Amino acid sequence: MEQKLPLPPFNLETATQKVQMAENAWNTKDPEKVCLAYTIDTEWRNRNLFINGREEVKLFLIEKWKKELDYKLKKELWAFTDNRIAVRFEYEWHDKDGQWYRSYGNENWEFDQNGFMKKRFASINDLLINESERKLR
Repeated sequence: MEQKLPLPPFNLETATQKVQMAENAWNTKDPEKVCLAYTIDTEWRNRNLFINGREEVKLFLIEKWKKELDYKLKKELWAFTDNRIAVRFEYEWHDKDGQWYRSYGNENWEFDQNGFMKKRFASINDLLINESERKLR
């Protein structure tokens, strides 16, 4: 059986490691790589979208990074228990017209016994910014 370390139940060290691994993966902007952290039947809510399964996640990410150019993400562990982790995050990106945004949000994650994320619920808000206001590079 394939595993995605670290495995639940999480402690401070392993929860922090899981969050950093997610940040690193998402910053590659590689949908093929990122989607492998999720179960085949993963359930997501991303803003107002409901996404089901690893293949839908991959398609979502392909479209996301076509729109969100020069994407840069920072995640922070908020809380954890057993097989769940909560994070806060911010990321910056610009659209095809050069308008920059900073997106803020919270995610709730639930993992299976093999360390794959089976549920991801994200609430996200976007703030228009000038390029000179960027914090993430």
